[in-house]
Amino acid sequence: MTPEPFGLDRGLTDYGDPDFARYLRRSMARSMGISKDLLSKPVVGIAISPSGFNNCHRGMPELTEAVSRGVLAAGGLPRAFPTISLGEVFLSPTSMKFRNLMSIDVEEMVRAQPMDAVVLIGGCDKTVPAQLMGAASAGRPAIQLVTGPMMTGRHRGERLGACTDCRRFWAKHRAGEVDANEIAEVEGQLAVTAGTCSVMGTASTMACIAEALGMSLPGTAAIPAVHSARLVAAEETGKRAVQLAHIPITPDRIITEHSVENAFRLLMALGGSTNAVIHLTAIAGRLGIRVSAERLNEISDRTPVLVDLKPVGEGYMEDFYAAGGVGAVLRELRPLLHLDCLGVDGFTLRERLDEPAGWIDRSVIRSMAAPVSTVGGLVVLTGSLAPDGAIFKRAAATPSLFETEGRAVVFENLDDLSARIDDPDLDVAPDDVLVLKNAGPHGAGMPEAGYLPIPGKLARAGVKDMLRISDARMSGTAYGTIVLHVAPEAAVGGPLAVVRNGDRIALSVARKRLDLLVDDGEIRRRLQSWSPPPRPERGYASLYHDTVLQAPEGCDFDFLVGSRAKG
Repeated sequence: MTPEPFGLDRGLTDYGDPDFARYLRRSMARSMGISKDLLSKPVVGIAISPSGFNNCHRGMPELTEAVSRGVLAAGGLPRAFPTISLGEVFLSPTSMKFRNLMSIDVEEMVRAQPMDAVVLIGGCDKTVPAQLMGAASAGRPAIQLVTGPMMTGRHRGERLGACTDCRRFWAKHRAGEVDANEIAEVEGQLAVTAGTCSVMGTASTMACIAEALGMSLPGTAAIPAVHSARLVAAEETGKRAVQLAHIPITPDRIITEHSVENAFRLLMALGGSTNAVIHLTAIAGRLGIRVSAERLNEISDRTPVLVDLKPVGEGYMEDFYAAGGVGAVLRELRPLLHLDCLGVDGFTLRERLDEPAGWIDRSVIRSMAAPVSTVGGLVVLTGSLAPDGAIFKRAAATPSLFETEGRAVVFENLDDLSARIDDPDLDVAPDDVLVLKNAGPHGAGMPEAGYLPIPGKLARAGVKDMLRISDARMSGTAYGTIVLHVAPEAAVGGPLAVVRNGDRIALSVARKRLDLLVDDGEIRRRLQSWSPPPRPERGYASLYHDTVLQAPEGCDFDFLVGSRAKG
């Protein structure tokens, strides 16, 4: 049997003459000043995503250099190549709309270019899931390296970190408790170093999930971006990539039904981001793996929250790293985990956890016997308002609102919300339910608009939380009694589309229910007169609209999902 091409001989450009293609490729490679000896080595691609519009990736040049150093030390040829960069706060309408586009970019460039393994360097919220989705589809040996979280800033003796504290101070500003001068001071202290948000938001959650899946080296998820250990991790990642080129271990051997369940269990223990449910579903879906809503709720109900970090608790990612990181949490969860899962390091999870544990700071990472909460951070709700499901982050919500019935105050879309939320004449009371429509994947690209602000007049009266419902997402750094990802979304004719002002809505976290207390026949009559919003006419927006799936399917494109996940 003819051996698979290796190094620069992989995927020769098609001129109809393979020998000519090989000769021409090596000639062009030599024009880059690469020695003939290095041209014979295994090639490790380094997928990089720096951008002047992505503050989280400011340290990427240094990481790329460290990875390259590791590749060279292990006898490989490093080749960095760019892909799309998704800077969370610099993209309109939302970076989520471009996650699938980046995943295609990663997949096609990994597959098309001559590399025996690839290192994926990313950090900002949608970047890591996009890279893992693309790598899973490309089928080439891959290893994830995250950029790492920021360190905290200081404001009048208080530690601050993006972006839970961003939201806390902004809420105070809206309520009139913080003036314009102080909010300007806070603005300059929230994000003071390179790296991702310094709390257990989406970026940090996905970094931890990548490690729990086995797609990044053990102990690397939580290292701060500016810590020297981050560069050591990058070098070790480069070395391991060369070894993967020789073995090889492909993502489908690492991302399995069992490792995905492990990652979901870690998510619950972290009190992590609601966005991670969508992203992990999409990553798993690329390999035909589905975890049902019922199974997610089983995992959540049996998994305590163990990590005391914002937005659920008090600490920051730098504290989590110093406390023992992902490894310490996995050791606590060991009786609940599938231990035969393989990682990119070549060891099983059992072998990793059999190693002696280091010191653990129990003020940050709790034991199973003394958790932050006895149940997991997230649950899936179903009911007449969310027939296909919705997500609720109970770890970051107000327990007194877990069993709620209230009057709907409806905003038809994001423009309507912006125009009326602070209107002094808005008919709203503290025990009402704020409802936002048409902010799902079809309606608006699914922005992080689910964190509806408390109406101005209520905020000034001291109201801190109320039940809010939408088909949007919210930042992993946010908090409150908020129901998200309602499916089917309003823009495709889900029941959310026909909620009216004054309708009664009931939330029951105990029963995992979200119900519109309107007769089924009346809902059907309303839907008969409903019409969808206009379809985008061209370009990527049109492709997105026509092929994006709903939140319970990971909001991936229908033509990218693995066959077993389509049924």
